[in-house]
Amino acid sequence: MAEKLTKAPSVSDDELLGSSKFDRRRRLIGAICAPICALLIYFTPIEALTPEAHKLLSIMTLVCLWWITEPVPIPVTSLIGPTLCVMCGVVSMKEAFSAFGNPMIFLFMGGFIIAKAMMVNGLDKRIAYGIISMKWVGDSPRRIFLSIGLACMICSGWISNTATAAMMFPIALGLLEAIREMMAANGREINLYSYKYATGLMLMTAYSCSIGGVLTPIGTPPNIMMIGFLGQKNPELYSISFFQWMVWGFIAMIIYFIIAYIVLWKMFPADVEHIEGAQDFIRGKVNELGKWTRAQKNTLFAFIVAVVLWVLPGVLSVIYGNDSEILKSYNKVLPEATVAMIGGLLMFFLPVDKSWGKMTLQWKDAVKGIEWGTLLLFGGGLAMGGMMYSTGLSGWIGQEIVQLMGEPHEAIFVAVFCVAALLMSELTSHTAAVGMIGPLAIGAAIEAGFSPIPVAVGVALSSSLGFMMPVSTPPNAIVYASGYIPITKMIKSGAIIDVIGIAVVTIPIVLYIVKWVMGC
Repeated sequence: MAEKLTKAPSVSDDELLGSSKFDRRRRLIGAICAPICALLIYFTPIEALTPEAHKLLSIMTLVCLWWITEPVPIPVTSLIGPTLCVMCGVVSMKEAFSAFGNPMIFLFMGGFIIAKAMMVNGLDKRIAYGIISMKWVGDSPRRIFLSIGLACMICSGWISNTATAAMMFPIALGLLEAIREMMAANGREINLYSYKYATGLMLMTAYSCSIGGVLTPIGTPPNIMMIGFLGQKNPELYSISFFQWMVWGFIAMIIYFIIAYIVLWKMFPADVEHIEGAQDFIRGKVNELGKWTRAQKNTLFAFIVAVVLWVLPGVLSVIYGNDSEILKSYNKVLPEATVAMIGGLLMFFLPVDKSWGKMTLQWKDAVKGIEWGTLLLFGGGLAMGGMMYSTGLSGWIGQEIVQLMGEPHEAIFVAVFCVAALLMSELTSHTAAVGMIGPLAIGAAIEAGFSPIPVAVGVALSSSLGFMMPVSTPPNAIVYASGYIPITKMIKSGAIIDVIGIAVVTIPIVLYIVKWVMGC
């Protein structure tokens, strides 16, 4: 069994070849057509725009199309945009690249360091196995299905969705192999590639990783990016705290998870009531972890410190009020980005031995854990969004959108941008999708007379619902590589969850809970 788990099943060569052909065509079309479209916009007179905004519109066209088609890596495109803006005289060098020093960058960086320490020291696996080894799980396939989803969801609220999926993927494969061996021992041979439960467990693994990301601002890049866009527009009026995000993030996560669980279990149920080899497999994995190490205890301590400091402002706000001096002093001394760095930096000061010869996290490991490409994409998105505000481009596009929609009701307005973010995230990186849609949604909301906070949160939540295609999110791609998921099944199940999630969860949460929490 262990030998069979050393290499994950893969998709067929024909599928890989087809995907490769599609990617090559997409990149070639983007490389040729995007510059042409940008030039056409540049030479088309638009009297309502200033010269700087007109140039920025053409550059944004190039950047957005390249984010979608990826003729060059997405982080590279994120650097091309600000560079072209300086060369074309849209803004100065300092203004174009100042967003790469935004405090939100360091909030995310601190989160990456904490997550890497959890992975290097095995704390993430200890948490995951701790959940699926609970007594209530037992050998019930339905409860195993649920526990795998819970483990993915809880972990991905604090560490990368991709890292969580990569960690949980072999665990899910091992459980499926235990099922196959149990069936074979009982005289029934099954093919996991066509076994419904295998498809469902793989999809549950991927979807739960994406769902967990909505819990916290650092759970997934779109959350941080939308908070950053709001801060650029008006940091005093549109600021969102870590605790405030967790209020609606927790509610959205739980309901998204319940929907995904019900849909997937109905579509891909198990045909047995017990998996006899599952408990032995899980128990063996737990035993391999051994006793808690000093590094794991240190990592847990630093993680708890960061979480407590992130949540404490919300507690102070409830006790003393939003305008209290103690809350203002706390936020001045310990803003969220500083807290993230405190949690990450603690790893380099907590020793794992009495001689202080080795710390909880080594710098070489921390550097590998920081997703520099994501930070560049994030910075580039903030840079382009900030320039859209400063040149008036977002306001002009917002006016055009509002005129096109004809003074819509706020629910319709929010729904349009939520659906747009969802559809775009199915086609490209959800971070890039938010980079394109976020500034437009905020600008249009202000022009329509709405608070931009609800629609901004809606865009962030919707972008995490990319469940239909393998290319939509890294977790989808990871589990699709198992070969256990027919593409038609992913599209069908993903579409159902997307539609229900947008209609039942995202829009109501944005229109009621977010507005209630923020008082807008």
